[in-house]
Amino acid sequence: MFKTRLLSGIVLVAAAFVLLLTGGDILLISTFVISCIGLFELYRVFGMEKEAPGILGYLAAMVYYADLRFDFLWDTMIFVLGYLILLMFVYVFTYPRYRTEQLLAAFFGVFYVAVMLSFVWQTRMLPAGSYIVWLVFLCSWGCDTCAYCVGVLIGKHKMSPKLSPKKSVEGAVGGVLGAALLTILYGLAFKKAMGTEVSHILIMGAISAVGALISMVGDLTASAIKRNYEIKDYGTLIPGHGGILDRFDSVIFTAPIIYFLAAYFL
Repeated sequence: MFKTRLLSGIVLVAAAFVLLLTGGDILLISTFVISCIGLFELYRVFGMEKEAPGILGYLAAMVYYADLRFDFLWDTMIFVLGYLILLMFVYVFTYPRYRTEQLLAAFFGVFYVAVMLSFVWQTRMLPAGSYIVWLVFLCSWGCDTCAYCVGVLIGKHKMSPKLSPKKSVEGAVGGVLGAALLTILYGLAFKKAMGTEVSHILIMGAISAVGALISMVGDLTASAIKRNYEIKDYGTLIPGHGGILDRFDSVIFTAPIIYFLAAYFL
């Protein structure tokens, strides 16, 4: 299992490396595809991955990503309200086929998965985004790794015993500090290429610390949904890791945080 998990992790990191370096439409399309797979996994939990609400969710994600590229909606609320109204059409005219929680999950899923993941691409499109976008993964995956290592070594106090009994307060602190340290080292390594000052690198470290803290909420959110519906993993797409949502649960929350903090402070 460890070997499988390690090899899958290497392939995943390599794929992320290539896509983030490439950026542009290739990254946008890849993020859209990943979002649709994540939506499929989430909708499967609610038994509607191939039903009308799920299909409408995939179409809504497609419209949202098309708008990111071509900017044809002059107000985001058009998308939000339009999608909600169409869902209500499905709910009313197929009643009582779908339960209320299924429609709520369909609406929630588009924003939880597709919209929030889109901030990976949006961060890449910022000025100096080719460097800043890596903070998303230093926060999420870096925090996960550091938190696990510290937790195994000195973890004693449970952070959320009912939701995730293996996570510790010590691990959480180690994850936040580890993500900040990794970001500072990353910033120093590419200081000349980025054309930035040490003060900005320290700000990057602080942004990563906040992002790492939020990434834990993303991780626990995915765990809470799985526990509520008594499933172990969202899927089996990534051997040793589970599905897209199992691996990108923290990225989902980290990406928008990094985008807005970087856009404001850097």
